[in-house]
Amino acid sequence: MKLTVNNLKDTENIGKIISRCLEKGTVICLDGDLGVGKTALTQFIARGFGIDEYITSPTFTIIKEYEGRRPFYHMDVYRIDSEDDMYDLGYDEYIYSEGVTVIEWSHKINGILPDERINIEIQRLDDTRRIMDVDGKGKAYDRLAKELKDYESTCN
Repeated sequence: MKLTVNNLKDTENIGKIISRCLEKGTVICLDGDLGVGKTALTQFIARGFGIDEYITSPTFTIIKEYEGRRPFYHMDVYRIDSEDDMYDLGYDEYIYSEGVTVIEWSHKINGILPDERINIEIQRLDDTRRIMDVDGKGKAYDRLAKELKDYESTCN
């Protein structure tokens, strides 16, 4: 499913929708060029998930943990050299936990991602507009796809 995002308010609305669909063990994979809005989307997902802290990209720390309705893990694997490095950081303990995990630059670790996940590729159209290509597999994705179709039908 492709969504046109015209401004930051649209990104916020989509983040809120995503946050409503999260359940334990949900993995959200975010990909796209530098500065395209991956962390902004994560901020809005986290806010909708009950996290009041300001979310920043964990580029140098790789993983940040927050408390919301469930534990919320934010990973940025941009600086990861190999999938093996993720296991050294305790990757399995996060992905297969009671929490929710958002992974920026997930394509770098595609070989170890769970089959059931939500994938969001963000592409820049211009300074404010983006295309979000959303796909995935599993119960959380199925619920999200329905919610996004409903949202899209009210926007058009």
